[in-house]
Amino acid sequence: MIIIGCDFHPSFQQIAMLDTDTSEVRQMSLAHKEEARAFYTALQGKEVRIGVEACGYTGWFEQVMAQLGHPLLMGDAAAIRASMTRRQKTDKRDAEHILKLLVEERFPQIWVPSPGERDVRQLLVHRHKRVQMRTRVKNQLQALALNQGLRLRHRLWTRAGRQQLEALELMPYAAQRRQDLLALLDQLEPSIAALDQAVQREAQARPEVVRLMTHPGVGPVTALAFVLTLGDVRRFHRARQVASYLGLIPCEDSSGGKQRLGHISKQGNALVRFLLVEAGHSAVNYDRELKRCFYRILRKHHPGVAKVAVARKLALRLYWMLRGNLGYAQLPSRSRAGEPESFRGRSVRPAA
Repeated sequence: MIIIGCDFHPSFQQIAMLDTDTSEVRQMSLAHKEEARAFYTALQGKEVRIGVEACGYTGWFEQVMAQLGHPLLMGDAAAIRASMTRRQKTDKRDAEHILKLLVEERFPQIWVPSPGERDVRQLLVHRHKRVQMRTRVKNQLQALALNQGLRLRHRLWTRAGRQQLEALELMPYAAQRRQDLLALLDQLEPSIAALDQAVQREAQARPEVVRLMTHPGVGPVTALAFVLTLGDVRRFHRARQVASYLGLIPCEDSSGGKQRLGHISKQGNALVRFLLVEAGHSAVNYDRELKRCFYRILRKHHPGVAKVAVARKLALRLYWMLRGNLGYAQLPSRSRAGEPESFRGRSVRPAA
């Protein structure tokens, strides 16, 4: 067997390779893409195991390994770095360390979504970026209107409001800016509408996403992003693990019997956290328990703290809906930790 520890970079990769038959260890640097492709193609027909820490820009490399039939293991970058004791860090040392973890069977492998799921994630990210662009354009147009004494707020985007905006007398450069922003807004609106339709189609094609959409405040974007991020919910044995996975638990620095909690860790998918906060803000208007939780925390803390707390509760509910194959109407009473009382202390059986 050939075991390869790979320290991946955008333009090259440093590898440490062990041949278990001869116990020979080799170090080499492979340029992307042709040299690396030729090297791994030459290993076809041999038993190969490759480990690489999770990072960006590895999409093409994963596709090549899948085509060649070489198993590629993705490792937790933070766990790999934490297991290093030496303060010296070089590409060769990193490759050797990954190889050592593979040989000793201590490699912290992580779950990786399928290519199809990752492609749908790109749809959600693309839509999110487009919506952010539209928001920035609208904010700039609002600023232009306010600077001329036109304060219509959301009514600025009605037909009458737009006519008033276009009728404002502006200096030449300000008028050119208004014209360009309005043209950009006209381009973004149909693009976002088309992406919304694509998200709706992907959501309707997945029964578990449709089930999550029965919860008040949870739309196709939030439900689809939640399902694609969690993957197989059986990976998580408790709901609190989901909160930790999404970065919705506080940082902690406790010692000597004293507990010190800080801001949320944010060690998770930032888009899903954003969507959960957004959905939770809407869900408090329809769900009495979430509303009671929101205003109870609001009396003592900043509104942002209350919104994040509701988002955490919402995430736990969605997890149990997936785990128990339940709709919102079937969801039993929840405890403060977000774990249904009927699920506590026993395995979950899907609803009939």
